[in-house]
Amino acid sequence: MKIQLALTAAALLAASGLAQAQVDPLQVRSWAASCSACHGTDGRAQPGMESLAGVNKDDIVKKMLDFKAGRKPATIMHQLSKGYSDEQITAIAAYFAAQKK
Repeated sequence: MKIQLALTAAALLAASGLAQAQVDPLQVRSWAASCSACHGTDGRAQPGMESLAGVNKDDIVKKMLDFKAGRKPATIMHQLSKGYSDEQITAIAAYFAAQKK
């Protein structure tokens, strides 16, 4: 009975979208590091480039998904964004949003 109750609870959580796979923070940091050439270490870019540190997560996700779908013109971001899943993009955006400006 307890096993059935636990399985039912797990199924309800999964169906409600509350159960999400945990992403290793070091992996997310590694993904974000690939952005440093243009956007600076930890998202603090040099003058002339767009800083990502402290930017709203949802804004970053929207831009990245727009690049990925071809809705936003770019020189290279439309290609780079296609290398990440939507979940990876969300994790990277959360990483940059958590950085101090």
